[in-house]
Amino acid sequence: MPKNRKSKPEEPAYYTQGVRKQDKRILAKTITLIESARLEHQQLARQVVNELLPDTGKAIRLGISGVPGAGKSTFIECLGIHLVNQGYRVAVLAVDPSSQRSGGSVLADKTRMEKLSAAENAFIRPSPSGGTLGGVARKTRETMLVCEAAGYDVMIVETVGVGQSETTVASMVDFFLLLMIAGAGDELQGIKKGVLEVADVIAINKADGDNVEKAQQARKQIENAMQYLMPPSPFWTPRAMTCSSLDTEDPGIQAIWSAVLKHRSITLKNGELQQKRCRQAVDWMWSLVEEGLKERFYQIPNIQRQLPPTIRQVEKGEKSATIAADELLFSLDNRGAV
Repeated sequence: MPKNRKSKPEEPAYYTQGVRKQDKRILAKTITLIESARLEHQQLARQVVNELLPDTGKAIRLGISGVPGAGKSTFIECLGIHLVNQGYRVAVLAVDPSSQRSGGSVLADKTRMEKLSAAENAFIRPSPSGGTLGGVARKTRETMLVCEAAGYDVMIVETVGVGQSETTVASMVDFFLLLMIAGAGDELQGIKKGVLEVADVIAINKADGDNVEKAQQARKQIENAMQYLMPPSPFWTPRAMTCSSLDTEDPGIQAIWSAVLKHRSITLKNGELQQKRCRQAVDWMWSLVEEGLKERFYQIPNIQRQLPPTIRQVEKGEKSATIAADELLFSLDNRGAV
């Protein structure tokens, strides 16, 4: 492309150049392109992400989840402002529950992080989860890479909340933080063991005012419970901490960030961070393959014709689900192509 010709929105260079120049407007457009369901947008987005890949991988990737009412957004804003004040460039990917009718984002995290969203070195992107298992948006991984290419050195991924599949976020970040509140020690049975097992730090939030003593008691209860869990890494012992999101200079907030940095230093030194990211990339490839196979399966003419009567037979009890599944899977065309 000639140097004097400006690239167009239908060209990868329009997005890659804008992202590398740290243009927030084009960064937002790039993420919208990634999230689009249109085929031509998906193809263009794949090109853009692939071209930006060499500019990624340097950021600290932090995943945050928590029990309902734990104050995730308030905590993230507090931590984000603390980091921005230290000179970091922070990107927050807040994955909202989707509207069942419109598929749109219904929580609007950007309005709940007014101070952070106004910071020059911060970027907040609410994204609808689209019903994706675990509350992590399907395109969050690509969005994270694009933000890294735009020079953001701390990536914070906020998930919908603690659930059976919330561990999905741990498969795309370096450090997983689970937020809880005072009294949570009595509620550990209500939290899936798998979520606790992937946590690098469990933080008791709202440890301020009259709640300080309760927060300390909850921390001790959780510490006792964590002794019976398998740690996510042989080189890191998960810990329970307390914090308050009312003050960006709260000692608890600073201690949590120090733990993130210490964890990064240890895993960088022993090579675990690189190995973990390699595994994550391959796992993500296979998850995309499985998702793609499912999408193509429903597009096969034979399947489209056979599916409605098969569903009716299963509903009426005329055919078992096992037999029906086998018939559908083996009724692909002669080439066996999906």
